[in-house]
Amino acid sequence: MRLGARILKTGLAVVMALYIAAWLGFDTPVYAALAAVFAVQPSVYRSFMTILDQLQANVISAVLAVVFVLSFGHEPFVVGVVVVLIIAINLKLGKEAIIPLAVVTAIIIMEAPSEDFISFASSRFLLIMIGVASSFVVNLIFLPPKHENHLFHKITDANEQIIQWIRLMTRHEAEYHTLKQDLKKLKDTMIKMDNIFLLYKDERTYFKKNEYPRMRKVVLFRQMLYSTKKCLDILRSLSKHENSMQQMPDELQDLVRVQLDYLTNYHERIMLKYMGKVRPHTTEDLYEEVDVGKRQLTDVFFSLHEDKEIERSEWIHFFPVVALIVEYSEELEHLDRLVASFFKYHKDENEVKVLERRD
Repeated sequence: MRLGARILKTGLAVVMALYIAAWLGFDTPVYAALAAVFAVQPSVYRSFMTILDQLQANVISAVLAVVFVLSFGHEPFVVGVVVVLIIAINLKLGKEAIIPLAVVTAIIIMEAPSEDFISFASSRFLLIMIGVASSFVVNLIFLPPKHENHLFHKITDANEQIIQWIRLMTRHEAEYHTLKQDLKKLKDTMIKMDNIFLLYKDERTYFKKNEYPRMRKVVLFRQMLYSTKKCLDILRSLSKHENSMQQMPDELQDLVRVQLDYLTNYHERIMLKYMGKVRPHTTEDLYEEVDVGKRQLTDVFFSLHEDKEIERSEWIHFFPVVALIVEYSEELEHLDRLVASFFKYHKDENEVKVLERRD
């Protein structure tokens, strides 16, 4: 079992909320802890962005809870009506993410005893805000997320797995049952990488001079994702059109295998260049090989259009594979240029730091 940063931050926020509520003399500090659990955010920037929204939503929830309890009492039906109103209001305001905490706030307040209701309601609202404030402080100070490092390792792991399968497919050595399972896992991995990228994109620097280099790195990571997705598209297409590929002339099959070997090697070298493990100029020769191979592949493929020994249906079915290979090469060329440009202009301002993974 592995404990992520968000799990540890949630635990710290709960501890802080309980200690502060107890120190201030509140009778039920558990409400502060409950609010802290809901208020923890996955990034510092999102914590900044949601703190005002949480305050606004909790005030609305508290006001509605107090008004309805004073008007209609504590009946379960009344609580349900308030919950529906809170959800509807927050949906209208476009604040879906804070609905759970807003609903919890209303329920906690409406559960307060009728005697001296206003005093109890105020006390519980303050407990909620203590929990929100605790989570904000923890998110700001403790265990800052390393989304860049996490995203990079996710991308490199996915690349490694996809490239292995492509090399097996082009040599007709793949076990299809295992490939099918891995393709499903890779689909889920891509969704996770997109989510991590959104968190990384939301991050902000404390100094304005670092913002432009950071945005260039965001563009660089976006292109890394594009390249990985295109590589995965090729693997899916090879799997789908395996029979058509085997019907193609040996010359074309050899060109496809050689070109994909060049491209996957080029892809690996670009990632190593980003990590600083290879010299910057080492990808230049690979770029030339990829460009020559792309022209040879397209020339041979389109020459098959006039070959009467090749059925048109087979030619058409294999066309998506060749098109994806060309697109993949263009994505890699763009990625290589972005990496080279980044190191040229931001070598000192924003040093690349790829941390080791902890297994």
